[in-house]
Amino acid sequence: MKRIALSLVILGVCGIALFWLLTRPGHVDDVYLAGIEDGDALKGERIFWLGGCSSCHTKKETKGDEKLKLGGQHPLKTPFGTFYAPNISPHPSQGIGDWSGADFANAMIKGVSPDGSHYYPAFPYTTYTRMKPGDLADLWAFLKSLPPVAVENVPHELPLPFRFRRGLGLWKLVNLKEGAILQTPDDDSIVEEGRYLVEALGHCGECHTPRNLIGGMKTSQWLGGGPAPEGKGSIPNITPHASGIGDWSLKDITYSLETGFTPSFDSFGGSMTSVQENMAKLSEADREAIAAYLKSVPPIISPPKK
Repeated sequence: MKRIALSLVILGVCGIALFWLLTRPGHVDDVYLAGIEDGDALKGERIFWLGGCSSCHTKKETKGDEKLKLGGQHPLKTPFGTFYAPNISPHPSQGIGDWSGADFANAMIKGVSPDGSHYYPAFPYTTYTRMKPGDLADLWAFLKSLPPVAVENVPHELPLPFRFRRGLGLWKLVNLKEGAILQTPDDDSIVEEGRYLVEALGHCGECHTPRNLIGGMKTSQWLGGGPAPEGKGSIPNITPHASGIGDWSLKDITYSLETGFTPSFDSFGGSMTSVQENMAKLSEADREAIAAYLKSVPPIISPPKK
């Protein structure tokens, strides 16, 4: 019995050690840190609107210059609980004003906080992990130029099992993947640029791709739509299938991203309203690249509505 008890203790210790090893927070490569403090804030504004930072880190219905005051508190209700976007303004104590460039890079690329804990994937670092180092540095420079906002962060409202952040390390092993989701033609620079804008910066797949039981994206159904992450309604299919946007032309997509109006004279609603307002601030070339990529992805049949 003593041997059995000792064996169980040893197995338990080994199991805990293995869990701790597999769930340890990752850190960015030196390539991201080399120029992180040398970004261009003017270029970073484009990355800011592409990344949709204001859509989550300001309150709902925020307009104009208020979109640059990133005090957070925006709620995201999910099957796992309610998450509240944090203050990411350059406030020294209530925002990220005391962060280093390395802190910012680790948060964006690895989903790790300055104190070494895992961020919940309500923050779409699983998409931002594909960002180019130069774009990351430019975004960091732009965020530092914004007004500080003195607003306290709101704690997430999560059931007990999901409050243990260390376990997110296992989730990341499955879902935090670098590299392109889809391969694009080598000779089509516009589609390739669109792929980067959609897959890395615009994080379109975070809403327009269905998820599995643990909240990971089903990339085999990339951009095929599905239930809304917040549990109400559905997110549309934006692949070139007849049940998606198959009858939309490149000009239709580009125009919709600029104006918010669809080819059927409807208008975007819900959270897409804020996304479209961000897209309207981009260049025509950016919107055309996004449209070209969307027309190139494999068509997916929309799931039946419940």
